[in-house]
Amino acid sequence: MLTLERFTEQGFISYPLVDGIIINQENSHHTWILEMYVDRSHAADFYQFVNTDELLEVRAVISYPDNEPAAFRVVVQVIQDLGDQVSILMKGTIKTHRRQYAELLLEKLMEEGLSGDDLLEKFRSDMTTRPRIKP
Repeated sequence: MLTLERFTEQGFISYPLVDGIIINQENSHHTWILEMYVDRSHAADFYQFVNTDELLEVRAVISYPDNEPAAFRVVVQVIQDLGDQVSILMKGTIKTHRRQYAELLLEKLMEEGLSGDDLLEKFRSDMTTRPRIKP
């Protein structure tokens, strides 16, 4: 895992990772495990969610910096203190298949009445910034 962002009402919060891993459990529930190592100062954003069933929306870039972020719905399982850093272990499911994002974005922009060069410019911009699209 190269990056992780958590969605809040104010937008996405990005967490600078020391390290991270994502594991597709490839089971019948399509479960994924996300573990990130971050500076201790970021743990406060996650403590309130430990041992709750509250789903968080996160997105992560996997393997290569140019890959599209994958969106997940996760619960925070464990926060492990590692001195100056913490390990935050989350478990959940992938939210939307990444290849559908472009179609969802294009549909949204067309519903907003964009066309021609305006549509193309906004589409290119939003494909880079990846704003959240509500279904």
